[in-house]
Amino acid sequence: MGYIPGRPLVLLAIVPMALGFASRWDKSLLWPMLAVDGFILLVALLDLLWARKPLVEVSRDTRPIFSVGQPNPVKLTVRSRARRKLRIRVQDDVFDEATVPDLPIELDLPRGERVERRYHVTPHKRGSYHLGDHWVRYRSPLGLWIRQLRFEADTPIRVYPDVKSIRTFELLAKSNRDAAMVRALRKRGGESEFERLREYNRADEYRSIDWKATARRRTLISREYQLETNQSVLFVLDGGRLMTGESQGLSLFDHALNATLMLSHIAAKNGDNVGLMSFSDEVRRFAPPTSGPKAAQRIVTSSYDLMPELVETRFDLAFEHLGARLRKRSLVVVFTQIQDDAAAAALTKLMYGLLPRHLPLAVLMRDVDVDNILQRPPPEPGTNRLDGYLRAAAAEATSWQARQARALKQRGVLMLDAAPQDLTPALINRYLEIKAHHLL
Repeated sequence: MGYIPGRPLVLLAIVPMALGFASRWDKSLLWPMLAVDGFILLVALLDLLWARKPLVEVSRDTRPIFSVGQPNPVKLTVRSRARRKLRIRVQDDVFDEATVPDLPIELDLPRGERVERRYHVTPHKRGSYHLGDHWVRYRSPLGLWIRQLRFEADTPIRVYPDVKSIRTFELLAKSNRDAAMVRALRKRGGESEFERLREYNRADEYRSIDWKATARRRTLISREYQLETNQSVLFVLDGGRLMTGESQGLSLFDHALNATLMLSHIAAKNGDNVGLMSFSDEVRRFAPPTSGPKAAQRIVTSSYDLMPELVETRFDLAFEHLGARLRKRSLVVVFTQIQDDAAAAALTKLMYGLLPRHLPLAVLMRDVDVDNILQRPPPEPGTNRLDGYLRAAAAEATSWQARQARALKQRGVLMLDAAPQDLTPALINRYLEIKAHHLL
């Protein structure tokens, strides 16, 4: 709690100051100066006493889980205990890793009533945080003081990956607004698990025609098969230094985590088991594959506070742990980055070691800056030598990564090479292709 002198009190204080300055030449102004001082002091003390009792109460209501990079609503309820209308200013203590454009809030509070206001918190990093105390300011009855109140509050918040995107994805799929995603969700498997009969369309294969049903209904009828269920998918996230690089405001680790979150949701809804492992120079988190309606939520709660670290990746320790803990044949999706031959060789060796017991899928994210250099039109000969060197270096880096991808493919390891912003749909399509071709 505290009191801050208001503008009227500051302006009133100018009067005795002016009289005191003038009394240097006219001593008769000394007593008027003291009288004005006493009057202002008396009025200020009375106003201070009238403002002594707190006149407002503040409470907060919000969800305990926030989505990173999204505006998350927080509701404040302000109650008046005053006999007069108040003009108040409300501020909340918010953690440093977030922006809050709506604070402070200024509002008119009628006497004896309650007013609700919302502001939005946009976190920039995942993890555990707290929303802190409320700070309220309003003027005293005469306006000479600004009363500042502190209401202690502590609201724990967990910032998860962008969980709102899951709901958006489902709505897009159901309403047919995103053709690419809808096609991915509707992709069917081969002839393994029969689902239903339906009318034949031109996109169907001839072998899918059910001739007995066609004869009965006197129109072409096709069999439709669904993807196999109860299979296992384990997402393995490299949390080493190369995954700290950023693209479009998010680290490569966060892009990988967002893709993991989305695909785990889809795989769990399809009846598959989903799990997660994260590692850097040590195994930091392991959640074995499980099934059920809360399997994808378990992935979120296991990974929301994971961050990439500036350490070297230890593939050997990660895959030793994996070999000891993962018994059932699984699709092992490894998100990582490699920039030298030694790391590439270690990744190739260890991914190959998963075969034939498991089906490994290596996911590498393209360097968007390197791709942009290659897509620029070449400069005129002799005009910009530096640009030529940059293009040559970018071409070499792209060629090197392509060679590493070929080496993995030749050993039977599946590969996915995509830009970070395209990673989620590309990974979903690859997962459905694997299911459709019965590779798992």
